[in-house]
Amino acid sequence: MTSTLRPPPPAPPSSPQQAQSPAPRSPRRRRSWRQALRRDWQLYSLAVLPLLFFLVFRYLPMIGNIIAFRRFKPGGSIFGEYWVGLRYFRMFLSDPTFWEVFTNTLVLGTLTLLFCFPLPIVLALLLNEVRARRFKRFVQSVSYLPHFLSIVIVAAMVMQLTSIEGTANQIVGLFGGDPVAFLQKPEWFRTIYVSSEVWQTVGWGTILYLAALTTIDEDLYEAARIDGAGRLRQTWHVTLPGIRPTMVTLLILNIGSFLAVGFEKILLLYNPLTYPTADVVSTYLFRMGFQSSNFSYAAAIGLFEAVIGLILVLSANVISRRTVGTSLW
Repeated sequence: MTSTLRPPPPAPPSSPQQAQSPAPRSPRRRRSWRQALRRDWQLYSLAVLPLLFFLVFRYLPMIGNIIAFRRFKPGGSIFGEYWVGLRYFRMFLSDPTFWEVFTNTLVLGTLTLLFCFPLPIVLALLLNEVRARRFKRFVQSVSYLPHFLSIVIVAAMVMQLTSIEGTANQIVGLFGGDPVAFLQKPEWFRTIYVSSEVWQTVGWGTILYLAALTTIDEDLYEAARIDGAGRLRQTWHVTLPGIRPTMVTLLILNIGSFLAVGFEKILLLYNPLTYPTADVVSTYLFRMGFQSSNFSYAAAIGLFEAVIGLILVLSANVISRRTVGTSLW
């Protein structure tokens, strides 16, 4: 007889846990926030002053919004005398003047957004195509300069240019026209304001876009050229998608300040003759609060404006995240 040799059966595990459990992993140590603060306290200390600034000048003043719901009298309690509820909100919502001011704010905000948002992108794309460094630096310096001018200086320049004997009327006179008091004509105020805003902000707005353009990989342009794409095709399919996150971020921020159109410049340029087109929510709030001493009414308008701005920012962020895939948070 022949016997067949069989391999011995595998030894059973000593315990079920040894058979099922994988090899032990080295535990990963998690640093607490105290350990991180102790290690990088020099870096965290740099954020102390900015945080204090926002705390003192941004968050603590929010407590004053309570007077929008309370009757405030100068010389009394800073939190108002007694509770009035939504009385002041009903007052300005039923005031025809407020809705005229609100309409002016929407129109000026829309015009400012339509002109001041895309023009820096166009200027940045044009500067990106310039190969002469001296000319490029000259254009950048000239376009950046208006940003550093005070609002008071810019308003004074606009007044001088549009006065009866100013440069604008001198040009009108060369063509045989009569002098026009531009700043006393309601129909001219929006054009003057938006033009001055474009002149002052477009150059400075190109900085972020020029920085974003430097992050685009040059190999993408090389691949586009190999595929036969011209400069316009490269701009449309390579450059614009490359700076899209920056564009979306700035658009959301601009929408957030949609209702807060240039308060200082409008306050310096407008007058009672141009109220029909120049008076906006911020200037109306200023007159109600400081000239009429109706602080509770002004606080209610300011709180309404802030809530609308918050809704616009949140809506723009959600729409951007769902459609473009880029958002602030």
